[in-house]
Amino acid sequence: MRKLHLLFAVALMCSTVVLSQEVEKTSKEDKEDKKDKKIKKDWSKVKLGDRANDHFMFQLGTETMIGLPDSVTKGIGRHLNIYVMLDKPFQTDPRFSVGFGVGIGSSNIYYNNTEVDLKGAVDRTRATLIDVEGKERFNKYKMTTVWAEAPIELRFVANPLNSDKSWKVALGVKIGTMVSGYTKGKDLLSAAGQSIYGNKFIEKEKDRKFLNTTRLAGTLRFGKGNFTIYSAFQITNLYKDGQGPDARPFSLGICLSGL
Repeated sequence: MRKLHLLFAVALMCSTVVLSQEVEKTSKEDKEDKKDKKIKKDWSKVKLGDRANDHFMFQLGTETMIGLPDSVTKGIGRHLNIYVMLDKPFQTDPRFSVGFGVGIGSSNIYYNNTEVDLKGAVDRTRATLIDVEGKERFNKYKMTTVWAEAPIELRFVANPLNSDKSWKVALGVKIGTMVSGYTKGKDLLSAAGQSIYGNKFIEKEKDRKFLNTTRLAGTLRFGKGNFTIYSAFQITNLYKDGQGPDARPFSLGICLSGL
C-alpha cells in the first residue's frame, strides 16, 4: 500500500510539474499573441511590400447627362473605363494610400428624336440640339466621346494586409483630354417612320470645335475586395462656354479591380 501511495505521489508531482510548465508556456504564448495583436494595430510598424491594391481597374456602367431635359435623351447611356494604377501607402498608416495612374474612358449618350449639330450647320457659333420628331430622322442616334485620363484617389482599406477581401473606399478626381468626339446615326427613317436605306445604314459626324476637350470629374468608390460600386460627376461642361447646352455627364457602375 505504501508503495502505491509513493507511486501516486510521484505521479502527482510529475503531473504538477508538467502542468506548471504548460501553464507557463501558455501564458507566454498568450502574451506573445497579445503583443502581436498590439503590433498589428500599430499600422505604422506594418511592412506591406508590394501588396495587391487595385493596380488595375475596369469600370462598366450607366451614363446620364445632367442639365439636359429627360425628353432629349433616350434610355440610359453606357460607358467603359480602363485604368492602370500605382498605389502608394502612407508610412504612418498603410490603411490609407494614394492611387494614381493613366487610362482611357468612353461615354455613349443616346438621344430621343434629337440630333446634335457638332459642325455648326444650324448655328455657326455653337453646337445645337435639333428636334427631329415627325421629320426625317435616325432610328438610333448617339453621341460618343473618348478620353485619355489620369485618375488620382485617396484610398482607405480596412485591412491592408489582405486588401482583396477587405472593405474599401476611395475618393478622388480624374482629369482627361478628349481623343475623339462624334455622333452616330443608324437606320435613316422618313418622316412617316419608314426605313430609307435599310437598318445597316450608318452616318457619322466627327467634330470637336464646340466641345470642351478637357474634363475634370470627381469620383467615389465603395465596396469589398475586388468589386466596388463607383460614381463620377463631370465638373466641367461637355461643351465650351457659350458654344453649346449645359451638359455634364454622371456615371454610375461597377468597378472590377485587382493586382
